[in-house]
Amino acid sequence: MNLPLLDLIIFIVFIAGVVVYGCSFYFRNTSPEDYTTGGGKIPAWAVGMSIFATFVSSISFLALPGNAYLSNWNGFVFSLSIPIASFIAVKFFVPLYRSINSPSAYYYLETRFGAWARIYASVCYLLTQLARMGAIMYLLALPMNALFGWSIPLIIIITGVCVLLYSMMGGIEAVIWTDTIQGGLMIIGALVCLGTLMFSMPEGPGQLFEIAAAHDKFSLGSFSASVSAPTFWVILVYGLFINLQNYGIDQNYVQRYMTAKSEKEAIKSAWLGSLLYVPVSLVFFFIGTALFAYYQAQPHLLPDALQAPGMADKVFPHFIVHGLPTGVTGLLIASIFAAGMSTVSTSINSSATVILTDYYKRFFRKNASMKESMRVLYITSLIMGILSIVVALAMMRVESALDAWWALASIFSGGMLGLFLLGFVSQKVRNFDAAMGVVAGILVICWMSLSPIYFTDGAWIKFRSPFHTNLAIVLGTTAIFIVGFVVAGIVNRNTGKTAQKGKPAHPKDKIKQ
Repeated sequence: MNLPLLDLIIFIVFIAGVVVYGCSFYFRNTSPEDYTTGGGKIPAWAVGMSIFATFVSSISFLALPGNAYLSNWNGFVFSLSIPIASFIAVKFFVPLYRSINSPSAYYYLETRFGAWARIYASVCYLLTQLARMGAIMYLLALPMNALFGWSIPLIIIITGVCVLLYSMMGGIEAVIWTDTIQGGLMIIGALVCLGTLMFSMPEGPGQLFEIAAAHDKFSLGSFSASVSAPTFWVILVYGLFINLQNYGIDQNYVQRYMTAKSEKEAIKSAWLGSLLYVPVSLVFFFIGTALFAYYQAQPHLLPDALQAPGMADKVFPHFIVHGLPTGVTGLLIASIFAAGMSTVSTSINSSATVILTDYYKRFFRKNASMKESMRVLYITSLIMGILSIVVALAMMRVESALDAWWALASIFSGGMLGLFLLGFVSQKVRNFDAAMGVVAGILVICWMSLSPIYFTDGAWIKFRSPFHTNLAIVLGTTAIFIVGFVVAGIVNRNTGKTAQKGKPAHPKDKIKQ
C-alpha cells in the first residue's frame, strides 16, 4: 500500500531534517576531541537523552509491544533491573572512566592486563557493533516492506546512507543532539499511540483494563525457582548483567560519560538515560496490552492472517497504518526510524573512536597530528557505515536475524563484562590469570548458547545445557570470576605483585594510549 501524502511528507521532512541538522555540526569539529567527546561541554540532559535513545532501538519499538500482545509483562522485569545496574555504574565505573580520561572504554583493560585485553575487548566490541547495526537496519526494513511494499535492500541502503552521512560528518555532537530529537519523538509517538488505543475502545478506557486483567496480561511471569524457563528471577538476573554491561563497560555509553562537563554531570546523564527507559518501556508494554484488548473488543478490525501467534510482531505496524489518523501514522513511522537511526549513528561514531584510540594511535602513529587523526575518524566512520549496510544485506540470507544477533551478543558481551569486573574487583589478578578466566567464560557461554542447537538427540543430548539461554552471560561472567581468582591463587607466588611486570597496577598510572 502507499502512504497518504501527508504521512509521507511528515516522514520525509523528518529524515531530511535530521540529516541536515546532523551534518551542520561538521564545522564545529576542529579537533579529534571535538569529534569523539564534544570537547567535554555537552549538557547532562542532552547526554542523558542520547543514552536513552541509544538504548531504545527499532527492535524495542516493535518487539516489546508484540511481546506484550502475545503474552504478558514478563519482559518488563528486564527494565526493573536497570536502577540496580545504574547504581553500580555511577558508583564505580563512571568515576573510573572520568579519572583515566580516555575516550576508549578499553584503555583501562590495558592498564590492568596488558595490550591483549584491550585488543580482545575492542575486537569483540567492533564485531558486536557490526552485527548490531546490520540486525537493526534489516529488522527495521521488514515492517516497512510488509506494510508499504518498499524494497528491503533499498530501505537498508537509504537508512544506512542517511545515518552514515550525519554521524560521519557531525561527530559525537551530531549524534547526541540528533539522538535528543529522536528520543523525544519516540516518547511522543508512543504516548500518542497509547492514548489513541485507550480512547478508541468501544466502551472507553476502562474496557481495556477489564479485558487485559481477565486474560492475565499484567502478569510479570512465574516466580518459581526454575532455571530453564524465563521466570521473573531469570529475567531479573539476566537484565542486571546485561544492563551492567551496557551502562558500565559499553563504549557507546562510556564515550558519552566523557562528553559531559564534569563527573557530577556525567553521573546525572547516566541516571537520566537509564531511568528514563523504565517508564518508556512500560508504555511500550502497555501498547501491546492495549492492542490485545483493542482487537479482542473489535476482532473484525484485525485480518485473519495476523491472528496467528507467530504474527504478533506485525500487529502494531498494522495498527499504525490502519488504526491511527492521517498524520499520526507518519509520526509513528518516523518514530520507528528514529529509534533505529539513533542506535546506528551511535555505533558508527563509537566504533571510529575505538579504531583511532585503540589501534591507530596505539600501534601505528602514537603522535598522529590533529589533521591526521580527523582523517582517520572520517575514513573509519565511512568504512564502518558501509560494512554495516553490507551486514544488513547479508542478514537477508539468515533464517533469523534476531536470533543471530542475540547469539553473537551473548558470546562477545559475556567475556567483556567478566574481564572488566575481574580487573576492577581484584588487583591481585594478573595477565595470565585473566586470560584463563576469559577462556573458561567463553567456553561456558558457547556451550550454553550453542548446545541447544547442536546437542539435540542421541548420546549428545546429555551434554545439552539445562539452563535458559538468557543465563549465558550470567554463568559466563561467573566462570571468568571463579577461574580467574583460582588461577591467581595457584599461579601468583608473590603477594606483593599486583600486576604483570612492566604494567601499572592502577589505571591512573598512565601508559601511552
